[in-house]
Amino acid sequence: MRLKISARKSDLARLQAYMVGDALKKKHQNLEIEYRFKESLGDKNLTEPLWKIPEKGVFTEDFYGELIRGETDMVVHSWKDLPTEFKDDTVIAATLPRADQRDLLLLKKSHFEKIKAARALRVFSSSPRREYNLTEFFKNHLPFGLESVKFESVRGNIPTRIRKLLESTETDGLIVAKAALDRLLTAEADEFNEVRGLLRGYLQELTWMVLPLNVNPNAAAQGALAVEITKGRSDLAQLLSAIHDQSTFDCAQKERDILSSFGGGCHQKIGVAVLHRSYGEITILKGLTDQGVVLEKRDLAGDSPSTFVANQLWSSDVKADRVPLENVKIPAGTSALYVARSEAWPEGLNFAGFVWTAGLKTWKSLAQKGIWVHGCSESLGEQEDARMDILAGNSLAWAKLSHEEGFERDAGVMPLVATYSLKPQGVLNSFTGKESFFWSSGSQFLQAMQEAPEILNKHHACGPGNTYKVIRAYMEKKNAFDPKRLNIFLDQDDWRKQCTK
Repeated sequence: MRLKISARKSDLARLQAYMVGDALKKKHQNLEIEYRFKESLGDKNLTEPLWKIPEKGVFTEDFYGELIRGETDMVVHSWKDLPTEFKDDTVIAATLPRADQRDLLLLKKSHFEKIKAARALRVFSSSPRREYNLTEFFKNHLPFGLESVKFESVRGNIPTRIRKLLESTETDGLIVAKAALDRLLTAEADEFNEVRGLLRGYLQELTWMVLPLNVNPNAAAQGALAVEITKGRSDLAQLLSAIHDQSTFDCAQKERDILSSFGGGCHQKIGVAVLHRSYGEITILKGLTDQGVVLEKRDLAGDSPSTFVANQLWSSDVKADRVPLENVKIPAGTSALYVARSEAWPEGLNFAGFVWTAGLKTWKSLAQKGIWVHGCSESLGEQEDARMDILAGNSLAWAKLSHEEGFERDAGVMPLVATYSLKPQGVLNSFTGKESFFWSSGSQFLQAMQEAPEILNKHHACGPGNTYKVIRAYMEKKNAFDPKRLNIFLDQDDWRKQCTK
């Protein structure tokens, strides 16, 4: 069988078309593929920000006619570029597993002192979503004490935008979709050798930061590919089913449906991320509608209790003194640190590698100490893959900074470096009459078990990270584990909201 696959002419678009073609040929060895590449309206008009161009689908609409006229069999798109409205005569028949859907900040190393002195940041990005969601975040989570953040329009492919950044004497940084850079840096075909080497050279002059979805949820369907065909081509639909990733499709389509409910369009100051996890589906929505409605939502869809009332709930932070340990040593060869909380960072530690935090609170605290943080697990647990190896250029050697009884995920993957000890003072809250408990740390739960072991068979809740592992391990040891009595929530507010419905 011979197929024609169309896409835009840019390096990234060609690469994405090859990814689909290669995946198909692995499943159908006798397949022959002809690739057709051309410029779209969005490639020709590089003067206006995308949201100011009146036409819809500026990167995708030019290919629609080819499909309808039978000049090509399928078109490979970056799914985020497609309008949210469905067409009557074409369909998205497949997508590959999703790449990283987060955004990435690239910052010139040579501008650090300039930014610190001016307490001002100038960033290339034409996205209203990014400007709305990231302005205050940059002021609090970059180690510069910023007072001013200014966004400036930029157009062009990834190498062009980075080149414009490096050539500018005024602009400090650039925001791009991480998926785009990841794909170009891992392109294996010889025709991408030049752009891959160019980007690696550019990265030597830049530092980077993976921007959290909690603050800056992605453009709908960002990181996902869409393979568009005409309706009625059951032969192509069957062929594509062999490479189709349903989980990616479901998440991307839900994001597009949510954006569409607010009118759709790249002019929107709205980001939406849907994440599949083993414990449920997370939806993050943040932005501002055209009508001026502020959107801020972070929900976990899964099993949750609904029979408890406010006066039966209990939650509290652990009461303990944190005593710094002396002679803390980072294992030789460590290239990345996972920081469980800000107190775990030893006084005077100078670390030249990558820094990742458990959540945004720790990130902010470290930034205020002048430490550059490369990203965080967004309070979803250290099992969340940082996905930094591509940018780093090699496989990272991790170590975790925490207290001396901190949970070790896997000593072979992330050894624990104890930087302080906990001296419990007692929970100090009465458990009487309480039926549902939220634990913010495993230490808190274990301390409570010593003070009030009778509450073990009540209902317990926590986040999806190490606290859950500690509680479950304890319950299993006591033959008391019941999945209906140990639930995962994104945070304490989510737990309380669900319990009091």
